[in-house]
Amino acid sequence: MATAIQKITLSSARDIPFNKLVLSQSNVRRVKAGVSIEELAESIARRGLIQSLHVRPVLDADGAESGMFEVPAGGRRYRALELLAKQKRLAKTAPVPCVVGDANSDILVDEVSLVENMERAPLHPLDQFRAFQAMRDKGMTEEAIAAAFFVGVNVVKQRLRLASVSPTLLEIYAEDGMTLEQLMAFTVSSDHARQEQVWEAVKDSWQKEPYQIRRMLTETSVRASDKRAVFIGVEAYEAAGGTVLRDLFQSDDGGWLQDPALLDRLVAEKLKTTADEIASEGWKWVEAALSFPYGHQHGLRELAGVTVDLTEEERATREALRDEYDRLEAEYSEADELPDEIDARLGEIEQALGAFEQRPAIYDPADIAIAGVFVSLDSDGSLSVDRGYVRPEDERPVETKGSDAPDADSDTGQSATPAVQRAVITIGGQPTEPEDDEEDGIKPLPERLVIELTAHRTLALRNAVAEHPDVAMTMLLHKLVSDTFRRTAPAGCLEARVNHIFFSAQSEELKDSTAAREVAERHERWGDHVPADDQALWEWLTQLDDGRRLDLLAHCVSYGVNALFERPNPYGSGVSQHGLDVRLSQADRLARATGLDMVAAGGRPTVGNYLGRVTKPRILEAVREGAGERAAQLIDHLKKGDMAKEAERLLADTGWLPEPLRLVDPNDGQTVEPGAEADAADEAA
Repeated sequence: MATAIQKITLSSARDIPFNKLVLSQSNVRRVKAGVSIEELAESIARRGLIQSLHVRPVLDADGAESGMFEVPAGGRRYRALELLAKQKRLAKTAPVPCVVGDANSDILVDEVSLVENMERAPLHPLDQFRAFQAMRDKGMTEEAIAAAFFVGVNVVKQRLRLASVSPTLLEIYAEDGMTLEQLMAFTVSSDHARQEQVWEAVKDSWQKEPYQIRRMLTETSVRASDKRAVFIGVEAYEAAGGTVLRDLFQSDDGGWLQDPALLDRLVAEKLKTTADEIASEGWKWVEAALSFPYGHQHGLRELAGVTVDLTEEERATREALRDEYDRLEAEYSEADELPDEIDARLGEIEQALGAFEQRPAIYDPADIAIAGVFVSLDSDGSLSVDRGYVRPEDERPVETKGSDAPDADSDTGQSATPAVQRAVITIGGQPTEPEDDEEDGIKPLPERLVIELTAHRTLALRNAVAEHPDVAMTMLLHKLVSDTFRRTAPAGCLEARVNHIFFSAQSEELKDSTAAREVAERHERWGDHVPADDQALWEWLTQLDDGRRLDLLAHCVSYGVNALFERPNPYGSGVSQHGLDVRLSQADRLARATGLDMVAAGGRPTVGNYLGRVTKPRILEAVREGAGERAAQLIDHLKKGDMAKEAERLLADTGWLPEPLRLVDPNDGQTVEPGAEADAADEAA
């Protein structure tokens, strides 16, 4: 005969006045842990009592209920309510939601208290990160979130930064595939594709410590403590459009500068400005560089300048500083450690006294005319200027006794002061061009702009591949065969896992483009039918006809298209220069195979995506190529902002595209204007 299953009965819930509750002596919590009582009280005042108290009736000597209730589970909540009552923020008779247990139960109150604390599952850190992210997305500021949860703003920033890591890596962390410290290390980069690339490189390696991950993610960046960054100043670098990544979890010495090319250009420009100022003193040459090799002064004669004497006022200041330094040293000679303000003052005095010792020297104008100056950066980023070096070829010829050579002074009655000369200035070993010529030159496009433009092209290619299943099949087979039979084949422009390629830099208008809209709509159409269960997905795929399967294959393969420009990394990880060349070459081949027309795909130069972010010579070059010389002459007198707006209007219907969006001719490496191949085919026909 079957045994009947005994049904359980849950404890009832009701509101009990607070003054009828007492804390049970059987509550197991004795040691303070977690949120303080004060913080919990503030949380209850803000949000109310989220979790009920568990109570039992207190029995009198006769075993009857006394009207009081003890609290074996929820002691911290009881203490917080007690604090609010003492502060007169909660009425003593305020009803408290309680779950009332049986006073005559066989279960000890000690067991209830213990299990209530032991079975409480802490929130997974990832859930907290995502909750903070959701609150910010709904309009809460970082300061408001910090105030609501009684944590510092920096803690909220850290949690939000963790939530911005690649979704793929967050899922790996959620499944305990990586540690929290490793996840923190990935926050030094905002490039999801690069984050995933680094994890693929280290996940099966013994060398996957957080510091190794940080090093790989920042190896093509420049530390803010680098002498070039110190010399320029991070503020000036950011003002010029550079980006800085910060590590919110460890000391990062100011972060990492993401655009070394921009930094080097700013350093060169500042060195050029300094060199121009020094050249105005009359020197024959000025050489400027980040640093010079050991012995670079070998073979040069160093001029002996005369040090400028101190004025009486400067001498008095120097003696006063020395006396103050000696007095402070004597006063604190017995101290184990100097107070911060005294230590800082001694440092200031040492610096001031050092400045008195490094007095500028005065040189003979005739010597200045044949000598030069070395300008470089010290290891701390300060400017180092070494004046007065004469090259052997610039030495004056030695006059012999009784020479018949005419004396310029006796013939003309004037001193032998050298004529004014223009100094030869070199930066990093390369002679500089005059300012007028430099202004007219075409400078390379900024790296971030090239990345944004190639993001446009990658999205357009993605859309084109999805619309050409035959090309997608060939592309996928090409990749798979290369991986199978060519072990050293470069990665190319398809991640065949398929690995969704994210855009580390993109313009605001990319998400509103025709290609972006079509890709999203296609994904949504397929997503409505794709089963979530693995076995169901297999069965669904087998039931699709060949045409639908090809369409789905093309859509999935398209997400792996990677035609992005990326800074080559010479240190091993990331993409090499050869790999980048192969990627972009394959992207051109893919564009030809799909018949991609970037103009038809919505590509056109605007103030926001190109014209407002390049130099005036670049704007004029674009108008000259797209609309003709006469159109360029109409705007060449305008200021840059007005020039960019007019250029956008003039180029609107011309089909002109920036270089990164053009197709490269595989025969001669020259870029092909949109529609050129089609025109050539028509003529041949």
